[in-house]
Parts: sequence; structure tokens; C-alpha cells
Amino acid sequence: MKTYQPADIRNFAIVGHASAGKTMLSEAILATSGIINRLGTIEDGNTVSDYHQDEKERRISIHASLMHTEYEGKKFNIIDTPGYLDFISEGLGALRVGDFSLVAINALDGIQIGTEKVWEYADGFGIPKIIALNAIDKENVDFDSMLESIRERYGKKVFPMTIPINPGPGYNQVLDVMRSEIVTYSIGGDGHFEETPATGEWKERVNVLHQELIELIAESDDTLLEKFFEEGGLSEDELRSGIHKAFQEQVITPLFATSAITNVGIARMMTFIGKFGSSPLDRAKVHGLDEGGNDTEISLKDENPVVYVFKTMSEEHVGELSYFRVYSGSVFTGSEMYNSDRNVSEKIGQMFFINGKDRQSVNRIGSGDIGVVVKMKDTHTGNTLCSADRIVSLPKVVYPHPNIHAALKIHARGEEDKIAVGLNTLHEEDPTFLFKVDSELHQTVISAQGELHLNVIATALKRRYGVSFELIEPKIPYRETIKANADSKYRHKKQSGGAGQFAEVWMKIEPKERSTDVEFTQCLVGQNVDRVFVPSVEKGVRDACVEGIMAGYKVVDLKVDFYDGKMHSVDSKDIAFQIAGKHAFQEAFIKAKPCLLEPITKVSIKLPSECMGSVMGDLSSRRGKILGMDTEGIFEVVNALLPQREIYKYSSILRSLTGGRGIHTEEFSHYEEMPKDMEKKVITESKARADDE
Repeated sequence: MKTYQPADIRNFAIVGHASAGKTMLSEAILATSGIINRLGTIEDGNTVSDYHQDEKERRISIHASLMHTEYEGKKFNIIDTPGYLDFISEGLGALRVGDFSLVAINALDGIQIGTEKVWEYADGFGIPKIIALNAIDKENVDFDSMLESIRERYGKKVFPMTIPINPGPGYNQVLDVMRSEIVTYSIGGDGHFEETPATGEWKERVNVLHQELIELIAESDDTLLEKFFEEGGLSEDELRSGIHKAFQEQVITPLFATSAITNVGIARMMTFIGKFGSSPLDRAKVHGLDEGGNDTEISLKDENPVVYVFKTMSEEHVGELSYFRVYSGSVFTGSEMYNSDRNVSEKIGQMFFINGKDRQSVNRIGSGDIGVVVKMKDTHTGNTLCSADRIVSLPKVVYPHPNIHAALKIHARGEEDKIAVGLNTLHEEDPTFLFKVDSELHQTVISAQGELHLNVIATALKRRYGVSFELIEPKIPYRETIKANADSKYRHKKQSGGAGQFAEVWMKIEPKERSTDVEFTQCLVGQNVDRVFVPSVEKGVRDACVEGIMAGYKVVDLKVDFYDGKMHSVDSKDIAFQIAGKHAFQEAFIKAKPCLLEPITKVSIKLPSECMGSVMGDLSSRRGKILGMDTEGIFEVVNALLPQREIYKYSSILRSLTGGRGIHTEEFSHYEEMPKDMEKKVITESKARADDE
């Protein structure tokens, strides 16, 4: 296996909105470089990257797929990522280890919500971007209009390195701006092309764009800028030498006109990536933490290996695969490494370079490269592996919070353990999927990035672990409280032969501020009640608060004062005062104008302006309260408060209202009193559920 130096490696993620053509871009890159003989298609389910069963069935990318190839002496490590934001963990992991991103934009649809998010994430990782303006072969494509739209959003630094000469059906010619050539591609999809010098109007357009490019490049280098003003331009060599630096500093964002499905325009983009794209040398030093938690620098040239695991997944007939990038040193089969996140040693087993499901065994993976290792015992997504001689930890990806939730209704007894193992494994593979066993509501609740994500997780759980369940709406953790002061005197007396039970509790309760829980106090005077029974009364009160009084929900935000009572020298005991305390509290609670509180969620919705009316109307119908509105680029942002009861599967509802162009985030805000009509409904539902159980 050929060994590549870091300078000759190009690590990049292909990202973008759904249906932008990312999978076909990766397919065209592999075809152009000769890895595959012909282009596969999404419809036929035979692309290199979408090889999993669920991807073929749904005809979408669900998993990030790693591929590699060589082109013009450079090794390309390509990570094709899903476009649906439900699977954003895959894209974030890929961007985390990429040295730049290839952002696919559909030439008909333009910038979409997914484009915005991956651009934002790439900015967060500090990596430059190349734009593939894809699907130029479709009817009604207006390249100049779309270029202007992209520039309006991302600035004049977006520069067209190629211009389509004959966009639309039959598209096969581009104007190469840097080389002043017209490139004509073959129709067969192999990426082959012929070149002729640009003449006439195309030569004139190249001249204008050359001047524009020179000005952009000069801005990235003070020496070039000075020469530009003194001599009125730059030489061809100076222009080319300045492009790499300008790209790294994000002074320029190159744009290429492509049709991935016919493999037109891809070769020129690959040449640019090979000559000017970022290599591991451009991120030769990264920051991490040492064993003591202090900042430290990890250099590409360090001998001690440092590896970041950006993805783990279980493959049929292979076992668990860990996808990793080497940030320093080299990794060898059979070597021992230390997992600094889980404090365990790992022996490196068989390693591969892969193209989708095809694997090529290797014994060494060098600095800056990306590969896969099988069956590590306790290493998961986001972990750092390093030498025991120098223990360090690399920064982890910060994943977005889930925004859709469902409870598991298990069909067969005895499958709880298998489900628990499966849920834990799936979370280790995909950190954006969360689950919890809710002891208050007695449900296992799973949380995902969207309904599609939720369904994919459920399918994987059933298929891989052979369990049977259905997804149902989670119960809502309502709260019970009071709005007035009240008191009660409750006597518990039980006589059934022998020692009896006796306790009398006098109690006052009063409301407190929200989110202050239950405060228990006592102000006993005299000897009516022995102080030894105070904990018994408190336990009775706490038990009643857990069980609920109106509808079986936890009681909060009130103060209880045990101020007097009576006891019997023989019959008073712990259990008697527990019972008396519980009933005294229940009686006082009913007198104190009880009410139900419902959880309120803060939502932030990002959507196109033309969808604002329908979304605002829907929010109103869900008892929403608008907090404010803002603008982010070409999108509107609405911040609102919504009762948790009203947002079950809201991501799907929003997708329907916006044609898939709206997204939202949600987080718990506070509890507030429910409207009386809703309160009655919840109480009725709770009683019916209690009768069924």
C-alpha cells in the first residue's frame, strides 16, 4: 500500500442540504479517479457510499461514509454525509476531522436550511469551504442568478472557478476561469474531457473574472497587495501561489459548476482540490488537554500517536468499526493505545482503508490520514486514543439537543435487558440520540433529532436486537401546587386488639414561588407531640407529594408547617404519624385552591419568510406565546413559548408547514398554571389511565 505524506493528503467532508447531490458527487469523484468503472445511482441502490440496507430502502443517506482515492498524486479521503438534519451527528463528526468542506448546493433550489447549518458548523470548526453548485444539467437553471444569490448570502469572496457554457439538459461544457480554457466533457459519465482556449465573449468574461480573482488574492497577502497597487496586477505564478493562502484564510470561497449525475465539471474541481485544497499541514498543530486538564499543543510531527474517533458503528459480519483520524505519530496493527476519555488501554486490531463497504487491510496509518479499526473493546464516538507516554484529550464535538421524543411500549416481557443494551449501543454510535428511564413517569423515553431519525433508531433497535415494541407519545410531567393558604387537623386512630395506632397532626400549608419545590417545617411547642415523630410526619407529606393528589403528579412549590398535634403514650408510633401526616397534608391541599402546572418549552424556529404566516398561525393554535422575531441571512427566526403538551412531533409539523425548509430547537423553560378546561381534561385522562392500570 502506497504511503502518503501529510502534504499529499486531502481530508474533506461533502455536506449540504438534502437532495443537493452529495452522494453522486462522491460517486463522480470515484469514477473520475478510476476507483469505479461506472456511476451508480440512488434509484438503483448501487452507489459506493449508500450501501446500508436502510439507505437503499429509504433512498437517502443516513450514515457518513468514508471513501478514498488518488488523483493527480494526491490522496483524497472523502466523507459523504447525510443531508437530513436528523442525522447531523454524522456531518458534525466528518467536519470535525476534515481540513475543508465541500458544500453541495442544488442549482435549482439554492441555499436551504441544511446549507445554512453545515456552513455554520464549518465556520465553527474554522475550516474553509468549496462550493459545488450542482445539478447544472437540470432545466431552467440560471447560473448567474444563483451565483448572485449565493454571493448575497456569503459575500463576494464566493468566486466562480468554472462557469457553465451550456447549462440545462445536455450540459457538458465549462469555462475554466484560471486556465482560460473551455473544457468539454464526454457524455459517458467517466469524467474525461478535452480542452480548447477560450475565445470571444468567453475570453472577455475570463479577463474580467481574472481581475476580480487577482484582487481577492491580493487581499490575503500584504506583499501581494502592495505589488498589486504598485504594478497594477499579479503574475500568473503569483496568482497561483496566493490562492492556497487565500483559501486557507477564507478570503476566497471557490465555486464550481457541476453535474454529478453526468460527471461534468468534477475533474476540474478535483484538480483544484489537489493543487490548492487544505492538507493536514494546514492544521499541523491542534489544541487539546493534557493529563492534568491543562491546554496543550499536539503537532503533526510528534512521534507519540494521537487519534480522534469521529464515528463508531456496528457492521454486519464485521463487528464494531471505529473511524478515526491520526493527528500525530502513526498507528500500527497490534500496538497498545490509551483511551484518555474512558481511562482504558486499547489494543489496535485489524485496520482498513475503506470505500463504503469495501475494505483494504493496512498495517500502518500515518499522521494526517484517516482509517478504520475493528472491534475495540471500550472506545466510542468522540474518544481520543493516545500513547501512554503522553496522555492527551482532543476537543469533542458539541451536538445539538434532540427535539423529538417518544416512549417505548414493549410488547413482550423479558426484553427489557436487550432493549437497554441496544439503546446504550446506539447512543454510543450516535451521540445525538438520547434515552432515559423516567422513574417519575415509569417510561423509557428516547429522544432524536427528528421523526425520521427516531424511526431509523427504532428500526435499528428492532433489527439488530430482535425486540418488539412500538413508539407512543410520552407522558407529560405535570405538577400539582396550590394558590392559597389552608390548614387541617387529622386524627388517625386504629384499634384491632393489642397495641393500636394513634396520631393527630395539625398542619398549615401556603404557596411558594415557582421552582422552589416543597419546604417542610415544624414549630411545635410544649409536649403534645414528641419531636421524634417529626420525621414520620415529613415522610408522610413527602410520600403524598410524590404520589400527587389531584391527578397523580408530583406536588411542588409550597411550604408545609407541622405546628401541633396529639399523641398516645402507647399507641403512637412512626407509621401512625406517617399516615396522619399524609392525610393531613391531602386535606389541607384540597382546601388550598389546588391547580395543575404544565411544562413550558422555549422554541426557536428558523424558516423562510414566505412560510411565516402559516407557522405563526399554527403557533397561535397551540397556545404559543411569541417572544420575538429576528433575521438570520435569508431566513427568519421566531422565538416562542409552547406548552409541552402541544409540541409532540413538532419537527414533523414544522417540516410540513415549510416544505422541509424549517427547523427548530427546543429547551425546557418553566412551569406555569394550566387553563381550567385543560386541567379538567388532564385530570380525566389521569383517572382513566389509573383505572386501566
